[in-house]
Amino acid sequence: MTKKTTVKIFESKHLRTHWDDEKEKWYFPIVDVVAILTGQTDYQLARNYWKVLKSRLLKEGNETVTNCNRLKLVAEDGKMRETDVADTEQIFRLKTRWNDCRQYP
Repeated sequence: MTKKTTVKIFESKHLRTHWDDEKEKWYFPIVDVVAILTGQTDYQLARNYWKVLKSRLLKEGNETVTNCNRLKLVAEDGKMRETDVADTEQIFRLKTRWNDCRQYP
């Protein structure tokens, strides 16, 4: 499996990506996607948002969250850290649930 990890710019925000040759899929860190969709500029706030949403979805038995992969990607501090990632299909499934959970505690 060849690993291709890049940073893409989406609406002037960084979006880390990872290509899996074996599965022929792009993976995106969920925290990056949450930051873009919610307009968060602070990484920690986006991370907290995902943490709360993930907890709620797990309690509901959401299959998409259960099937999320964890990959080591370069973090803000330059170190390789494991982060929850999802493919395009999983991101779209989660997006529908984000709309239901907009009321951030």
